[in-house]
Amino acid sequence: MEKRSLKAWLYLLPAILFLGAFMVYPLIDVFIYSFEEGYNSAAQTFFGVGSYNYSYVLRDPYFLQALKNTFILVIITVPLSTGIALMISLGLNSIKPLKNLYQTVYFLPYVTNTLAVGLVFMILFKKTPYSDGMINLLINWFGGESVDFIDGPYWAKMFTLCVYTVWVVMPFKVLILTSALASVNQEYYSAAQIDGTSRFRIFRRITLPMISPTMFYLIITGFIGAFKAYSDAVALFGTDLNAAGMNTLVGYIYDMLYGNSGGYPSYASAAAIILFAIVLTITCINLMVSKKHVHY
Repeated sequence: MEKRSLKAWLYLLPAILFLGAFMVYPLIDVFIYSFEEGYNSAAQTFFGVGSYNYSYVLRDPYFLQALKNTFILVIITVPLSTGIALMISLGLNSIKPLKNLYQTVYFLPYVTNTLAVGLVFMILFKKTPYSDGMINLLINWFGGESVDFIDGPYWAKMFTLCVYTVWVVMPFKVLILTSALASVNQEYYSAAQIDGTSRFRIFRRITLPMISPTMFYLIITGFIGAFKAYSDAVALFGTDLNAAGMNTLVGYIYDMLYGNSGGYPSYASAAAIILFAIVLTITCINLMVSKKHVHY
């Protein structure tokens, strides 16, 4: 038994070393930097230890704006993208002959370059001297006024970012949910149909419980992915996200390290730890909720 355990640990050793070197050690390092006031990465020096970095970040208006943007993005896009993906997957599951073709079509945006998709969205939404964009043409056609979705009011820019994020993440969710629906035992459906059960009751009592582990996985990864959003905003509004008022938490951390306000690794580390704490808290809450609503 001891030989088997030793052999198992030897097999796990490369993965443990890799995770330790590239995940655990950097996390500990960032945690230490977050308390070192005035840390200089070039000279590896600092002039004090304390919680000033955290108090500065939590009072920084750019951080508060990034926090607000990220929370709005998470609250809107995660449930919306999951719900739409579920409806599309249910539709695809009922179209047997062309199911594989439609799966491929819906998955294409996921493998397309993020910046390329962002360029397409800019063409659709951005007002230029030559055109108001296709979306504004539709708004005008219905009698509305044109809106600058890229350089205009905050709500318009947030709307564009949410639509873009949902569009980018939904293909992956559609693929996963379609596979989950296909794995449900058809005998449950046959028994329910014999009893004359309605489609909605079948969906609520059979389909949802059977795919609840997959739904839970998508919700957890959706929350984590939305909190790490950055490239989506850059693709739409450029690299100066603070000026556009559309920065995210990851964008704020990057700016503190390398952006226009760069050169402050202590502040960036404090912001990174705050982001880690937020994601960890939400993940723990989801895990507690899953004990009642997820059926394995």
